[in-house]
Amino acid sequence: MRADAQLRAAIAEFDPAIATLGRAALAALRRRLPRAYQLVYDNYNALAIGFGPTDRASDAILSLAFYPRRVSLCFLQAGTSRLPDPHRLLQGTGKLNRFIPLASAATLAEPAVRDLIDQALANARVPITPAVAGHLIIKSVSARRRPRRPSRPKGG
Repeated sequence: MRADAQLRAAIAEFDPAIATLGRAALAALRRRLPRAYQLVYDNYNALAIGFGPTDRASDAILSLAFYPRRVSLCFLQAGTSRLPDPHRLLQGTGKLNRFIPLASAATLAEPAVRDLIDQALANARVPITPAVAGHLIIKSVSARRRPRRPSRPKGG
């Protein structure tokens, strides 16, 4: 199966509202970073799509993470914890991964979020350059995964 078809199938496993939000956010990031490599990891906990300058996961700067109840924009490199965040949008306490839960794809266009993305791109160890033609690469698919849709309460 081609990588784009495999990614579409993985996204379709999520609740329709999450899949719709994730597709819209993915389209927005692709417009913003047309030269980035897109690295797909369909892991136990989440479906993650990293954006970076190479096919190495360690070079990824941002990612979209799909969970059963949310989609988050993740900031992945060292120094993320030091990004100026006057609006206190970044959640998490990690040095290598902080995130913003997305209420909608329009969240990516908000000035404070655009500023955080700009800072992350400017501070990246390896920049995304116009000389690179971005590629979609399925890096891994876990055999065992948590359910992609929220559990329904028993009796409900």
